Amino acid sequence: MTTTKTLTFYDSTIGKKAVLAVTGIVLYGFVIVHMLGNLQVFLGPEKLNAYAATLKGTPAILWGVRSVLLVSIVLHVVTSLSLVARTAGARPVGYRAKQNIRTSYSAITMKYGGPALALFILFHLAHFTYPGIAMGSYRHSHTDVYSNVINAFQIPWLTAIYIAAQFMLGMHLYHGGWSLFQTLGINHPKYEDQIRTIPRAVGIVVATGNIAIALSVLSGIVR
Repeated sequence: MTTTKTLTFYDSTIGKKAVLAVTGIVLYGFVIVHMLGNLQVFLGPEKLNAYAATLKGTPAILWGVRSVLLVSIVLHVVTSLSLVARTAGARPVGYRAKQNIRTSYSAITMKYGGPALALFILFHLAHFTYPGIAMGSYRHSHTDVYSNVINAFQIPWLTAIYIAAQFMLGMHLYHGGWSLFQTLGINHPKYEDQIRTIPRAVGIVVATGNIAIALSVLSGIVR
């Protein structure tokens, strides 16, 4: 009975939005912590490598976090695609004139930015985590994370990919955060601009922090 109720709840639009909200909170927290950890590149190789070694030195916590993230990402992607398909199915006939006046640019790109980010995550994991792929004339190290970052972002085309992905991530965080507030009922016409400021700020800060790392290495500020 409980399983049936759970499946019925998930199959509803409200249930799917609830799943997106919960998984969104998990992923929101991760990208912020991940950015803060990576910003230690500005403190030098000892700090960043020690941070990476600490994470690897606690496998129970590391794999526990990775498992939660994996489940959250899969549920987030599958549920998002399900909602998109449901919305498309509810409108079998397109509008004569497309009205985008009240639809923000971030909302329009959400449909395409989400899948693009999913592909980027796979690329990022293969590049820096497993198996660890050197994109240039250097050897990837599983212990010297600092050198991996420096060597990677000295490659212009690779840096360009990461910067483009961060712009998409910033837009995704903004629109996703705003949608999260609406799902949780944290919205009011009178305070809409103020409420929007929170996810907008998070999106800008996270994207800017990650882009700063790549550009600082490419420009030679961090070496």
